[in-house]
Amino acid sequence: MKRKLKLPKFKNEAEERDFWANLDLSEYYEASDLERVSFPNLKPTSRSISIRIPEYLLNRLKEKANEINIPYQSLIKEYIKKGIFSSS
Repeated sequence: MKRKLKLPKFKNEAEERDFWANLDLSEYYEASDLERVSFPNLKPTSRSISIRIPEYLLNRLKEKANEINIPYQSLIKEYIKKGIFSSS
């Protein structure tokens, strides 16, 4: 450890955010000071949405998902991801 990091008292969240954004931790810590951690219970944030699609399209989607043995909502997410990232 290089030198001790002293945290100031923050007046508000914006002040704290600014402090961390401009802090160079390499002035206080060396690579040997760090240790690997794991957060096994963290899950990606997801949000439930509701969309309207024609019934024939939903049926075809469920058939396709069944063919490749994955849940149809997972297939929808994959199609959306492909559509977003392939058009950039």
